Amino acid sequence: MKITVLLGGISSERDVSLVSGKAVSDALRELGYEVTETDPADFPNFRDLLKRLEENRAELVFIALHGGSGENGELQAALDLAGYQFTGSGQQACSLTMDKYVSKLMALAEGIPAADYILMREDLLTDYNDPADYREITDRLGLPLIVKPNDSGSSVGITKVEEISDLKSAVKLALQHSHSALLERFIPGRELTATVLDGKALPLVEIKPLSGWYDYQNKYNKGRSDYLAPAPVEESVAQLIQLYAERLWQVFGLSGYARIDFRFDGAKPWFLEVNTLPGMTPLSLTPMAAKTVGLSFNDLVQKIVTLAIQKD
Repeated sequence: MKITVLLGGISSERDVSLVSGKAVSDALRELGYEVTETDPADFPNFRDLLKRLEENRAELVFIALHGGSGENGELQAALDLAGYQFTGSGQQACSLTMDKYVSKLMALAEGIPAADYILMREDLLTDYNDPADYREITDRLGLPLIVKPNDSGSSVGITKVEEISDLKSAVKLALQHSHSALLERFIPGRELTATVLDGKALPLVEIKPLSGWYDYQNKYNKGRSDYLAPAPVEESVAQLIQLYAERLWQVFGLSGYARIDFRFDGAKPWFLEVNTLPGMTPLSLTPMAAKTVGLSFNDLVQKIVTLAIQKD
């Protein structure tokens, strides 16, 4: 089978995608597939990208992109219309989960806890010079609070705001990566993530930054965080988070594989976000979770390919 791996792209997560794509390509070649790597950044539009896929005689597209049009459903819609089989979820699921505000509303509607929030569709703080004017925000969300781009990933553009005077710059940074900024109450506790493979949640992985919190630097620099797989949590807690993850899988209409992130404050788990194209780098959480059930990286890649072929 001829497989084209899409990697790179133009989102702020390009560098991570290049590493994921290279790891996936290497695995596919070891599995005996004929692999072509293609970077969507080299093409001005989807039409030209689809033409390249035709030239490649691609029988399957493995999407190793992160963020932007590679993960928000636009690419999935184009591939679907052109008749290409591809890995991961379809257009609707990607669109819903890429929007953190929408996915939060859907989780809450299912009775799954999520942090209090405020959505800013534009920089509502730009005209304020006195941090005391933000008091309504901090009275509602408390301090510290999290400010993040509403439709970005890999912890790009996210700030943990400790002091009210830092809120304005945090919102400005988030809006450099998205058209809207999501402000959330910070949930203290443990960072836990559930990879869901074909609708079944794998054992949890716990992330423990050696210093600070799980920002971009601690996420993608080796030695900055410890990862415990499976996570050393009570079985009842693990089962509840896995149940939530599998329920969200159904709610969003996910397929193939995905990663769903939570925080656990010692009393209950809180939903954070869904990653429809989780990282496949040497430090990525989904391969770690797969390893706990005996799946090597190559086994995981093969499983993702098989699920894509079987997808309706």
